[in-house]
Parts: sequence; C-alpha cells; structure tokens
Amino acid sequence: MTKTINLTLKVWRQRNAEDKGGFETYQSNNVSTDMSFLEMLDVVNEQLTLDGKEPIQFDNDCREGICGMCGCVVNGRAHGPQKATTLCQLHMRKFDDGDTIVIEPWRVKAFKLIRDLAVDRSAYDKIIQAGGFVSVNTGQASDASAMPIKQENAELAMDAAACIGCGACAAACPNASAMLFVSAKVSQLALLPQGKPEAAIRAIKMVRTMDLCGFGNCTNERECENACPKEIKITNIARLNREYIKASIGSSVM
Repeated sequence: MTKTINLTLKVWRQRNAEDKGGFETYQSNNVSTDMSFLEMLDVVNEQLTLDGKEPIQFDNDCREGICGMCGCVVNGRAHGPQKATTLCQLHMRKFDDGDTIVIEPWRVKAFKLIRDLAVDRSAYDKIIQAGGFVSVNTGQASDASAMPIKQENAELAMDAAACIGCGACAAACPNASAMLFVSAKVSQLALLPQGKPEAAIRAIKMVRTMDLCGFGNCTNERECENACPKEIKITNIARLNREYIKASIGSSVM
C-alpha cells in the first residue's frame, strides 16, 4: 500500500527579477511517497490552477537527472537532502509526514531570476561558448582506436564530462563561484588529445568569461562538491588552475 504524507510548503514567489518577492505557504496533503519532488509540485500547481491562482514556475525537462534543467534550494540545500541526486530524482519518501519544506530558487547573481523558482542560466552557455569546444575536421568519423588514450585519463575525462551544468555548485557556494562547472568542462578537454589545439587559450577565455558574468571567486569551501548531483570532484579545480597558469605563460589572450 502506497504511503501518503501531508506537507506544508513555503515557496518563494516572485514575478520577475525587479519584483520584491516573498514566501507563500501552501498545504500539500495526501502526497504519495512514490512521487518525485517535481511531481509533487505538479499536483500543487494543478490545485492552484483549479483555484484560479498562478501556478508555481520552475525549470524542468527530462526529469531523469540528465539534462540539468531542474534545480532549486530545498530546506537550504541545493537539489534537496539526498546526496548525488537531482531535484527531479528526489522522491517524497525522503520527507516525513507533517514536514515543512522551504523551496527557493538558486541565489546566484549571475543567474537572473525569471519567475518564482526559475532562473536564467545562460551565463553557463556563455562560458562554454568562450572555450568549451574542440576543433575537428568534418567528414567520416575516425577509427575509435586511431588515437590511443591512457585509461586513467579517459576515466578522469569521463568523470568530468558527467557535469550537467545544473548550477547547483554556484548556488551552494558562499561566493556563488562557478569554478567547479568551469573546471569540469576544462578538465574534460584538457585530459584528451582532442582538446590540445585550444589548450593555450581555453582556460583563460573561460575563466575571464566566468568573471565577466558575475560569478564569485573560489575559496575552497567544497560546498560545490557536496551539492553536485554528479559528484564532480574539486580536484578538477586544481587542474583548471594548472591549465590557466600554463596558458598565461607567453599567451597574448590576457
């Protein structure tokens, strides 16, 4: 038999970035513990719509923990209480009957609030456009074994490539730093031979764009690593720093 719980939700409501905004309280009763967090919000929105009220706006897409679209702060924690889990994969069995759940958007200067829990994360796209790519010739795909790569490097690159760009790292950081995100994208390419052509400028351009977007500086708080749903390691930040120093020596990009 499916268990149900009753919850009190304190949800941040804000019409746009210029609006003052504030918390509104809703009762969510008979919530199935088999529901995901977003499915619970769907039910709340259905009732709000039936009552003639504005539904809560929040980001979502695949709902499989892959796309990185979903994300908000639940009881002070990015993506909620379950480690290594995106908000869409967080299930209501992680909460108890009678709980009060406080739900807020990412609090990051570089992520302009759109409405309620939805924020504009295009700053991450700008960072990728600055250098998160490789030069390849078009045409027939090369043979998979034509370019030998050490297994250790391949595995580290794959670990870094797991980053889905959800923004939890910046939201969890006291400085709203995007260093974990940037370091994952730089590491993914720096570890592979395909990433060598742009290596001399990639780190500089991406870090410079990160600063221009308004993200803060990294002070090794490690909150980013703890909040990351894909468990990206801060050792990638050390690799980013090395790539940045190497690129800075004799580079004209600065």
